Amino acid sequence: MDWQALELTILLGIWTTAILLPFGVWLGRVLAWRDFPGKAVVEAAAALPLVLPPTVLGYYLLVALGGASPIGQLYRQVFGHLPVFSFEGLVIASVIFNIPFTVQPMQRAFEAIPREVREAAAVCGMSPWRSLLRIELPLAWPGILTALVLTFTHTVGEFGVVLMVGGSIPGETKTIAIAIYDRVQAFDLAAAGQMALFLLLLSLATIAVANAYTRRVLRH
Repeated sequence: MDWQALELTILLGIWTTAILLPFGVWLGRVLAWRDFPGKAVVEAAAALPLVLPPTVLGYYLLVALGGASPIGQLYRQVFGHLPVFSFEGLVIASVIFNIPFTVQPMQRAFEAIPREVREAAAVCGMSPWRSLLRIELPLAWPGILTALVLTFTHTVGEFGVVLMVGGSIPGETKTIAIAIYDRVQAFDLAAAGQMALFLLLLSLATIAVANAYTRRVLRH
């Protein structure tokens, strides 16, 4: 087992999930309840990583964050290095690639909240922030939890985008999925199988616990 790659992968999943949580709540809520010009385009853009090949998205991110791009040059001036082939670059790529896994379940969760509930909260004098914290988030919590679980597990298993943007630098960008690929390339099938089984069990356990918790919340 490549414990260094596993630790980096778990850290990448935590960072990606933490960053996308507030963004997903905001965008999912906006898409669920508001109509505005270009809404269909925003929804399509948010869903694009679902159908775009990971290598294609990885290529465009590599170009957008590389040394020849304004973003890459600005990042290097501020932080002293380019975002590509670094852990920060992996986080950026992972956040973009996982947007649909976060936004879509949250959007469906907010859409399921009846309009009358929100109107009743407003009539009772609740501020928008209080209504969000006390009414909307508790009702949407099963969908939010599903989004977080999907985002984390998908990040842990992602290969194409992280390889394109980060390469395979041990301790910096080498995730467990890339470690499995490297072991297969070296014909070390025993090590590859061990790591693949661990990922399988980790993903299965995460989804099972989240589903059990969601059912418990819905019952209460």
